[in-house]
Amino acid sequence: MSLTERDDPFVLKTQDARGVITLTLNRPQAFNALSEGMLTALQAELDAVAADPSSRVVVLAASGKAFCAGHDLKQMRAAPSLGYYETLFAQCTRVMLSLQRLPVPVIARVQGIATAAGCQLVAMCDLAVAAREARFAVSGVNLGLFCSTPSVALARNLPRKQAMEMLLTGDFISAEEARERGLVNRVAEADRLDAEVERLVQRIVAKPRVAIAVGKAQFYRQVEAGIESAYEIAGQAMACNMMDEAALEGVQAFIDKRSPTWAVAEPGS
Repeated sequence: MSLTERDDPFVLKTQDARGVITLTLNRPQAFNALSEGMLTALQAELDAVAADPSSRVVVLAASGKAFCAGHDLKQMRAAPSLGYYETLFAQCTRVMLSLQRLPVPVIARVQGIATAAGCQLVAMCDLAVAAREARFAVSGVNLGLFCSTPSVALARNLPRKQAMEMLLTGDFISAEEARERGLVNRVAEADRLDAEVERLVQRIVAKPRVAIAVGKAQFYRQVEAGIESAYEIAGQAMACNMMDEAALEGVQAFIDKRSPTWAVAEPGS
């Protein structure tokens, strides 16, 4: 590990008055590869967000030319053993699931290439906005290593045959192709990337936090279930949501033909 890598934080964090948290992957010299240190730092930041009731949205960004080039292959080859690889992929899986389990939406801000586990990272975010120059691939197969763990996330974003084409060929797709296939929501010119992310952020923070949290949790539970179980999960979630003050106020405001007045949580409360 270089002096730069040791001294600079793996993940930079900023938070604004609205509770919008930006986590920036900060290993540009290594194309933001998911080393053990990077995974540990990212996990710590996600755990902190989960415990922060003032958080509203997470923007996952990256410094440098790449969003994330996947696992740190040099580190992976340094001391190969089955036990080490099992531990590493379990660590990565925990990070990926933590993104989905956060009570707030996570938006990937993709400014460069996202390959292998980096593409997986984009797929595990709730929303994604990409610069027009961004490219995506699950390219492990080119090295003889099928991207099995990224395939879990990819198959839950793309139609099955499109996901398999990416996995079997290792070929890159453009940002526009990623949007057409469902991997990202929006594509913007590089100088408009932040503005496009902000458009989504504004729409989200205007809604009650509890409704977003309940909705996100039930969405992922039901999408993995059969249809009957999915409706049971969704019905219970909506019933609980309807008992919340924010929903009661929103419905009453609709009946009264007025704008709802929602309580805004103070930062740190």
